Amino acid sequence: MRDFEGKTAVVTGGASGMGLAFARRFAAEGMNVVLADIEADALNTQVTRLEQEERNVLGVIVNTMRRETLENLRDEAIDRFGNIHILCNNAGVASLDDAGMTSGEILGPWDVPDSTWDWVMGVNFWGVLYGCQVFIPHMLDHGEEGHIVNTASVAGLIPGGGAYGVSKHGVLALTEGIYQSFEAMGAKLSASVLCPGLVNTNIGHAERNRPSEFGAPVDPNDEAREGLLSMLSGGMDPEQVAGIVFDSIVEQRCYILPHTSWDDFVRGRVDNILARGAPLTLDFEELMRRRAAGEQV
Repeated sequence: MRDFEGKTAVVTGGASGMGLAFARRFAAEGMNVVLADIEADALNTQVTRLEQEERNVLGVIVNTMRRETLENLRDEAIDRFGNIHILCNNAGVASLDDAGMTSGEILGPWDVPDSTWDWVMGVNFWGVLYGCQVFIPHMLDHGEEGHIVNTASVAGLIPGGGAYGVSKHGVLALTEGIYQSFEAMGAKLSASVLCPGLVNTNIGHAERNRPSEFGAPVDPNDEAREGLLSMLSGGMDPEQVAGIVFDSIVEQRCYILPHTSWDDFVRGRVDNILARGAPLTLDFEELMRRRAAGEQV
């Protein structure tokens, strides 16, 4: 996809972080942008800001765990701007009771509460799937060039059995299948899966939006909270990720890996798989040393 002027992009999780950075980049390219988010106040703030910059923007409150809210998002976007050309399924959450984050203990996937599995998988995987199911038929029907970007994580490329990692592995496999289906159909659409490392976003505060039916928001100990937020605050700038994503849409790349520091680990994982060996273990201390030396991890 190379012609962006006057086209329309829809971005979930669009009121902050990477989603907002994507929307701002699309708007700078002359696109109409539709911001979708579960947080009304943050959404209204960013819509107002873009309107003040004389961008064509629409904000829609969405809970991506509910297919009907995505159907409403599609309908409102079409009513306002017509055909939709780019869809970024970007909304995502991470739970502080996934993988022992609140206690520092070594926990297995069986220790993660069902409510956490339901919430994290509901947003990170089912929300992406619902977005694809709702928007892709429309994008195929209008027959114009377009692109799907599904946000996974480097966690979708490395071993890990917590709810977050499993959800991101699912997004990776789903996107590969969508990409191959578009190619086989000869569609004017393509698809990318975004697998970043640490990015300076609000995902460390995701518990604030945890619905009550999926358990009370976790109140982590200070050390765990500060450790997570410190890692994220030193992560890649969302605007830098947005630039890489935009270039990948132009070049129709399926895999978007902004953090090259993970390349050797991903390669090593594949080597271990082909050797029929054990899962590769991440040396977290070495990763943090590389980060302290200035690498983006």
